[in-house]
Amino acid sequence: EITAFVEEHIQIFHDLRLQKLQKLSLLEILKRKNPYLFRAKNLTIASDLVKSLLDAYLSSQEEGLFGIFLEKLAIFICGRMYGGVKSTRVGLDLEFQRDGVYYIVSIKSGPFWGNSDQINRMRQNFLNAAQELSDQFSNITVVAVNGCCYGREPVATKAGYLKLCGQPFWALIGGDDDVYVDIIEPIGYKAREKNEMFMQHYSAIINQFTLEFSQQFCAPNGAIDWARLVALSSGR
Repeated sequence: EITAFVEEHIQIFHDLRLQKLQKLSLLEILKRKNPYLFRAKNLTIASDLVKSLLDAYLSSQEEGLFGIFLEKLAIFICGRMYGGVKSTRVGLDLEFQRDGVYYIVSIKSGPFWGNSDQINRMRQNFLNAAQELSDQFSNITVVAVNGCCYGREPVATKAGYLKLCGQPFWALIGGDDDVYVDIIEPIGYKAREKNEMFMQHYSAIINQFTLEFSQQFCAPNGAIDWARLVALSSGR
């Protein structure tokens, strides 16, 4: 069942990844990225700068898309094992009952996902949800969990919630210590085929953007016009 689910939904990830690439424009990327950083890295060749910009942009996009996939996978596995459901409460992703305990879960891709304000917001969401459940049901034991799909950290009880990363998280929602390994093979379904298709479009985009960049942001002698580039993202 896990294999069937992954093979279906990993296709959606690949499709969205390719769609994001095809819809990109050079100016959109240039406006979003820090020109000072790329100047500090001494990127003086247009194609190198374009590739660095595109790779940085795509990496952040892919992290978000894959995080959505992992969240759906976690909810599916928990649903099959413990009747877990997608939470409708603010800031929460999963709710399920196991061994007499009602778990409320905020799912993150990895352990280093937020700053102190974001963590405090998650903690408040846990407190609100736990209070709602206590008011609704008597004698209920509620445990809040920050579940991270990957990473290695000791199981830790934070202020108001439990943090589980990697294997302990998948074991909690899947009832088996090997779940975190079981999902890795199906995730590679047609990965080579999909990546080859992606790389064809990626190479064409690099060439197209390099040409556009040279025409718009390079001086007649071929040098990058950093003043013009900074003005695009930071000028009035």
